[in-house]
Amino acid sequence: MTKRIGKQTVKLQNPPSILSFASIVGPKEGQGPLGVYFDQVLEDDMFGEKSWEKAECKMLQETIKLAIKKANLTVDDINYVLAGDLLNQIISSSFMAREIQIPYIGLFGACSTMAESLSLAAMLVDGGFADYVVAATSSHFSSAERQYRFPLELGTQRPLTSTWTVTGAGATILGDTSKGNGPYITYVTNGRVVDLGIKDQFNMGAAMAPAAADTIKAHFDDTGFKQSDYDLIISGDLGKIGVDLTLKLLEKVNLDISDRFTDSGLKIFDTEKQDTHAGASGCGCSAAVLNGYLIKEILKGKYNRVLFMSTGALLSPTSTLQGESIPGIAHAVTIQRTLD
Repeated sequence: MTKRIGKQTVKLQNPPSILSFASIVGPKEGQGPLGVYFDQVLEDDMFGEKSWEKAECKMLQETIKLAIKKANLTVDDINYVLAGDLLNQIISSSFMAREIQIPYIGLFGACSTMAESLSLAAMLVDGGFADYVVAATSSHFSSAERQYRFPLELGTQRPLTSTWTVTGAGATILGDTSKGNGPYITYVTNGRVVDLGIKDQFNMGAAMAPAAADTIKAHFDDTGFKQSDYDLIISGDLGKIGVDLTLKLLEKVNLDISDRFTDSGLKIFDTEKQDTHAGASGCGCSAAVLNGYLIKEILKGKYNRVLFMSTGALLSPTSTLQGESIPGIAHAVTIQRTLD
């Protein structure tokens, strides 16, 4: 177990290189502050399909195909695709895999799935089990609302603690260190399920914040890094409330990352102008921000070392109706522009 350091972290001996990345988002996301970064902005969120679920599946499939093309690879070159989404039985990912015909590992980590897929893909490549792996995920506002909340036709009022599920997909292709020039995945910290008893499905930020704080603390404890070793620490979809709570929880364990901490859910929308209340959420949130904005900024030299962490609320409509609380999970990976 020479690659394991501490309780939850792996230091990759042959850090996989990010060979290419792609993102497709919906119209609302394209109108946000990061709109110019995405590879494709849909004109309408149906994407020419007959249902929102089919549209999400197509969006994920097209994003993966675009990432493969950008890497100058073919579908036959890819050893595995690791993907997941928010829908029951992860149908967007499974039906995508039915069409694309790459060996497929389906994942469910709720909104943590982008970092989950990226962490497992990195370990597969580092371990010598694959030459090329795609890590991907997606979400769709309308398909998620239909499953988790109320039919859109009701026009139900959303409380100010709620977040807006991103219509978007992101895909990252990893290859062996020698196959690319970075950025590189150097560390992986997989999180524990943490549950402090939050039951409000319209306050996902509060439900996920304890897991986010737990994973960040574990990462620093395991690696010995200081906050100053990172140019940026970015979470997935905590939103404003989740970010505030995460910082307060970290203060209690003497970690102050407030000067370098932000959230994908606060970057993808203008919360005031676009009326997204506490921010954004959904698997596609961190996926689109990572594969649209963040990797490009790393390549430009704006950031040298980034801790990318996606957070997920592990609930279902059934558990919510049965009065269950909402467990949270957070996974993190270190992305470096160059190798030290």
